[in-house]
Amino acid sequence: MRCLPEVKKTVAEINKRIEKGKAVVLTAAEMVETVKRLGKVKAAKEVDVVATGTFSPMCSSGMLFNFGQEPPVIKAQKVRLNGIPAHAGLAAVDAYLGASELPKDDPLNKIHPGQFVYGGAHVIEDLLRGKAVRLWAEAYGTDCYPRRLLEKDVTLADLKYAALINPRNCYQNYNVAVNLTSRIIYTYMGPLKPNARNANFATSGELSPLLNDPYLKTIGLGTRIFLGGGVGYVIGAGTQHDPHPKRNERGIPLSAAGTLMVKGDLKGMNARYIRGVSILGYGVSMAVGVGIPIPILNEDMAFYTGVSDADIEMPVRDYGHDEPNGIPRVLGYVTYADCRAGEIVVNGKRTEAVPVTSLAMSLEVATTLKSWIEQGKFLLTEPVEPIPSL
Repeated sequence: MRCLPEVKKTVAEINKRIEKGKAVVLTAAEMVETVKRLGKVKAAKEVDVVATGTFSPMCSSGMLFNFGQEPPVIKAQKVRLNGIPAHAGLAAVDAYLGASELPKDDPLNKIHPGQFVYGGAHVIEDLLRGKAVRLWAEAYGTDCYPRRLLEKDVTLADLKYAALINPRNCYQNYNVAVNLTSRIIYTYMGPLKPNARNANFATSGELSPLLNDPYLKTIGLGTRIFLGGGVGYVIGAGTQHDPHPKRNERGIPLSAAGTLMVKGDLKGMNARYIRGVSILGYGVSMAVGVGIPIPILNEDMAFYTGVSDADIEMPVRDYGHDEPNGIPRVLGYVTYADCRAGEIVVNGKRTEAVPVTSLAMSLEVATTLKSWIEQGKFLLTEPVEPIPSL
C-alpha cells in the first residue's frame, strides 16, 4: 500500500492563499464531516483553515475605558456608569467595568427570583447600541487634580478609549449542571430544579474553539480572533487555566480545563455578539461571541478539528452537593451529543438537557469568521508565546 506523504504547511503559506482568495476554509461543523469522509491526511491536504465559534455567558469579562478630561481635571476615586460601580484604582480617568458588577443600591443579597437585574454587561451592551449612559465620578481632590465631582452623559464615541478585556473566556469543556437537593437552587448555570428535573450544559461542542485545538498547538499570545463581532487577540492564558486535566483518547479534557484571556477594541464590535444576561436568582453575566481560526498545518490538526459532539465527554455535576475542594461533585459523564439530543440519564432517571450556550449564534460566529477569511479580510497570526497545555 502506498503511503501518502506527510502534510506540512505554515501560517505564512496559508495567509498567501487567503490573500489570493484560494484558501479552503470550513466551519468546525463542516470539518467533522470532511474528516469522516476523507480521513485526516487528505483533509489536511485539502483544508487550510477551520473556523470555530462560541456564544455563551462569560462572567469574567469587562471594559477598560478612559473617559477623558475637561477642566477642572479630576483623578477619579470612584466611578459609576448608569449606577454600576467601576474600579477606579488606576490612573486619573481610567476605570474598569466588570460585566458581572451589580448596582450599588441593589446588592446580590436583595435579588429575588423573577427579578431582572441590570449590571455591568448591560451597560457595555447599551454603549455598543449607541445609547448614552450616565457617568458619575468622585474624587478627593489634589493640587494637580482639583475637581471632586463629575456627572455627565457619555456615549461610546465620547470615550477616549474603550477595550473589551476579558480575563477568562472560552472554557475548554464545561459542566452539565444538575441539582439533587429537594429545593430549587439558583446558579451561574441558571436555575436548577430539585431532584435533577433539569440539566443545564455549556460550550458549543464541536464548534467550540479550544475543543478543536485541545493542546493549544496553534493558539497563544497574539492569536487574532473574532471577538464580539470585531477583531480581537488572545493575550494569554485565562484565570483558572488548567493545563493538566484528565483527557480522553482524543485529547479532550474531561473537565473544565483551558481558558483564554482576550482583548479587543470595543468600538469595532457589534451588540449582536455582546449581550447583557440577567440570570434568574443569581445576577449578571455577559454573552460573548468568540471565534478562533485553526490553521490546518498538518494531519494532527485535521484530526483534532474533526472532533464531533459524540467525542466530547462532559462531567455531570451536582451543584447541590460539593466535593471537599468546594467543586460540585461528579455523578458521571455524558457526551455533548447526548445533551444536544435534549435528554440525559441522571441516577437512572431521564432528565431534560438545556443549553446555556446558544448553538445558533455559535454557528453564526463561526460562519462569519469563515466569510471574513474567504474574503481576505482576516489573516491568521502565529502565537509569539505558547499557552501551557500539557
